[in-house]
Amino acid sequence: MEKREQMYEGKAKKVFATDDPALCIVSYKDDATAFNGLKKGTIRGKGVVNNRMSNYLMKLLEAEGVPTHLVEELNDRETLVKRVQIVPLEVIIRNVAAGSFSKRVGCPEGTPLACTVLEYCYKDDDLGDPMVNDSHILAMQWATKEELDTIAKLTYKVNDVLKAFFKNVNIDLIDFKIEFGRLPDGTIVLADEISPDTCRIWDSTTHEKLDKDRFRRDLGNVEDAYEEMMRRIFG
Repeated sequence: MEKREQMYEGKAKKVFATDDPALCIVSYKDDATAFNGLKKGTIRGKGVVNNRMSNYLMKLLEAEGVPTHLVEELNDRETLVKRVQIVPLEVIIRNVAAGSFSKRVGCPEGTPLACTVLEYCYKDDDLGDPMVNDSHILAMQWATKEELDTIAKLTYKVNDVLKAFFKNVNIDLIDFKIEFGRLPDGTIVLADEISPDTCRIWDSTTHEKLDKDRFRRDLGNVEDAYEEMMRRIFG
């Protein structure tokens, strides 16, 4: 597989074209950002952790019937993926109150929620990724009703699989953000990444945060938290 020109650079990843128009290469960076890019830094080794963890969890989800963009891990930082058109939505699951949810509804962080909360945000940094509902999404034609139904169904499935997996390594899955893409035939697949950048993950016993909140909130030991996640997953 020949790596060609860079197509895109985001906050955490670069995407490169290949000699196959249906495939591209994602390269994970150590750059860290928070608050829509207002806070910037570097987390040493983050790119390796996010690449390997994301691929491991996507394989796990594929085995449980969730289609993903994953093709093959090429090395510690690079992965071959199917080229998709990203649906411009951040899809968020909340199992426990934390972060912006706690502030928005006045619920103390760490409060278990009576039911799983599914939220959507429109992906637009300039607008601050505003929260939107199904009607907004349909009105703006960001996704069809059928696509939204598929996305919701797959997202709940992802939550069930990941919650059970993390529980086995003594971690509570507090919340997470995922993204979906369309293949050329219109099939909706899980894309982007699943990592400490995109999940809130707390030690079940100590409630220690093992995710990007350590960077956001200046809690220290950020690299240690990411490395701990590698240890829990890969042993």
